[in-house]
Amino acid sequence: MKILVCISHVPDTTSKINFTEGDTKFDTNGVQFVINPNDEFGLTRAMWFKEKQGASVDVVNVGGPETEPTLRKALAIGADSAIRINTTALDGYQVAKELAKVAKEGSYDLVIAGRESIDYNGGMVPGMLAGLTGANFVNTCISLEVEGTTATATREIDGGKETVNTSLPLVIGGQKGLVEESDLRIPNMRGIMMARKKPLTVLEPSGATTETVTASFEKPAPKGAVKLVDSVDQLINLLHNEAKAI
Repeated sequence: MKILVCISHVPDTTSKINFTEGDTKFDTNGVQFVINPNDEFGLTRAMWFKEKQGASVDVVNVGGPETEPTLRKALAIGADSAIRINTTALDGYQVAKELAKVAKEGSYDLVIAGRESIDYNGGMVPGMLAGLTGANFVNTCISLEVEGTTATATREIDGGKETVNTSLPLVIGGQKGLVEESDLRIPNMRGIMMARKKPLTVLEPSGATTETVTASFEKPAPKGAVKLVDSVDQLINLLHNEAKAI
């Protein structure tokens, strides 16, 4: 089984976020980047298929040279090879088109993507990727088993879970629950040394166009000051007359 894991290069959630050029561009100065958490769950599941079923695992990213440390981390975790599509990720459609070209040409049986990235939270790429490649699709996936060409996946739905059977080729949008957080892997020294020898292929983009343009970014408004009350009657009065909550 050939597996392709899509990797997003995203800011660590502890990083302080700022914007430049009139709030139209993200300021990367001083920001630590990591593997998108939803993608990391998927990569760990792919490692299970590699170790238990002999699958081959490639990772792919749309981005410039600055994303290569993130790809190298994925190689150190255990992926066999990495692919970087040499263009800036501008919107979900463009990213999906570039990834679809790699997925088609590589004839992958299973494509694992995170259901969304934690920077833009668009949640569009996995579904569009499935549509562009003609593969089956399961989103918000929290469990995945593959036997031969048959896959059994469990996904979160409103108010519960749903288990479905489908066939390969398959694209999933994975998330927390696909593996346990305790199973996530930290690269060890041997993995880091081996990652330096693994292939990282840089492909030129296919020229996919964007369908959206970012007009501006805006930070959430700062939280207001806390107001302390001395009695239940005062609290009810504030909730009713000021907050309009009751």
